[in-house]
This record gives sequence, C-alpha cells and structure tokens, in this order.
Amino acid sequence: MSLSKLCFFVTLILIVTFAAAPGFDVQPKDSDVRAPSSQPRGPAGASGESRGAIGHVVDELVRSNWVSDGNGETPSTGILPVQSRNPKEVGTGKLLVASRTLLDPDFAQTVILLVRCDSDGVIGLILNRPTDLPVSRVLDQFEAAKDLSGPAYLGGPVAVPAVFALLRSTAKPDGAEQVLDGIYWISTKAPLEKAIAGRPGSGAFRVYLGYAGWSNDQLRREIEQGSWFVFQADAATIFDSDPDALWRQMIKKTEFQFAGNHRPDGSLTASIPATFN
Repeated sequence: MSLSKLCFFVTLILIVTFAAAPGFDVQPKDSDVRAPSSQPRGPAGASGESRGAIGHVVDELVRSNWVSDGNGETPSTGILPVQSRNPKEVGTGKLLVASRTLLDPDFAQTVILLVRCDSDGVIGLILNRPTDLPVSRVLDQFEAAKDLSGPAYLGGPVAVPAVFALLRSTAKPDGAEQVLDGIYWISTKAPLEKAIAGRPGSGAFRVYLGYAGWSNDQLRREIEQGSWFVFQADAATIFDSDPDALWRQMIKKTEFQFAGNHRPDGSLTASIPATFN
C-alpha cells in the first residue's frame, strides 16, 4: 500500500472512532478529591474493617489530585491489547480498569492488578495511587530501605496499615506468590526484607499500603454492570513510570472500538492501532 493511501485510511479510522466515542466525564485537573470514609470492600470472609482512624491516615497519604481529568492527551495509534467485559476472564495477572461510569471514590479512575483469585475471593493492588509517603519511611525498620526514596502506593481501602510489595525478578523469591512471569507479590515480612536487601530499582519494586478485595460474586456483578474492563497485565503497565496518567492511557484503549468487534461474551476480537501479615 502506498504511503498516501495508508495516511488516508489512518485518518478515516480516527474520524470514525472519535465520532463513535462516548463523551468525556471531565473533572478539574486540580480538584481536591480525597480518599473516602465509606466502608471498604473486602474478600469473601473478610470483616471489611471500618475506615475510622485508618481513613484519616489514607486522607493524609493519598495525593489530593488522584482523581484526575480525562482529557489533554492525543490518543495513541499503537496496537491496543485485547480487553474484555466477561467475568470469566478474571484471574491472577489480569488488570481491572475502572470505567468512566464507576463513581465509587474508593475505585474511581483506578487500574488494579489482581494478585490472587481463588474460591475465597479476589485480591488486587491499585497501581496508580502514589502517596506522598516515601518507601524509606514506610519501611524504616529495615536498614536497607533507607535509600528507597520512591513513593509508597495506596493499594486499596482494606487493611491500609498492612504493607505489600510487587517485585520484578528473574528467580522466584522464597515466600512470594507469582502473579505473572517474572512478577511476584510479597505479603509477608521475611521475603520483603530479602527483596529490599537486593536493592531493587523503582522499575522492579513497589510498595503498597492496603489492598482491594471482593468476593467472587461481587466482582462478577460489578463487571456485568459495566464497572470494569479486564485486560491482561504486563510488566510495563505494572511498573509504569507515570502512574498518574495510567488510567487515562488504559481507558482510551477501551474507547478505540469498532462496531462488530465484540464477541457475544463481551470480549474484543480486534483492536485499533507499615504492618505485615
């Protein structure tokens, strides 16, 4: 195909896509939205502890502008990953991307990595809510953590004092759980201390306060109601260098869709170019 024809088709695709895309739900970029005090979700069998004093801690930890606007960037024309709204696609190593219609302030505009999915429920970590609290302060009991200046992240509204971590490693750390090939979830003290001693960089290690949790039926209903898109995770997304822009990048991928690309099950057939457990 000649270059002129290629340019013509790309332009036509963009025109059709923008014409079909839903309107943006724009909020002021400098909005002063803070973490809520509502009851958090918890996995099956969890008590769903009250926010109370914990909610106040979260208010102080989360950046005031974690609910950001949905505009201001030119959508990418690269190849987009297949997405789904089929609850059967949920599993360890998948991403939940909040839809524009999800207004629950605990989860609005979040991208969540699912780290455990079993008969007891689903556990995930919010990837795009960095706090102003440095990892060195969260893990100040570890001497090796004193040089870790990156931010701790708010992993979710449940058990906020608890510390978890994600580690990128070529070998499985003892006591860690594999999420993806080369990506591990750390939820106990000994493997966390060992991971810190290895002095991982910010592109291979992140610390989270609390987690997000659902019963299996609860998450299934939320997906069926259109609250979440399901994506396959990858290391680049998990350790994205600009987490504040991550949701905007992911939600745009859901809006580059053509009629006829959906299967009956809701998936897409194509896409367009500090305590311890």
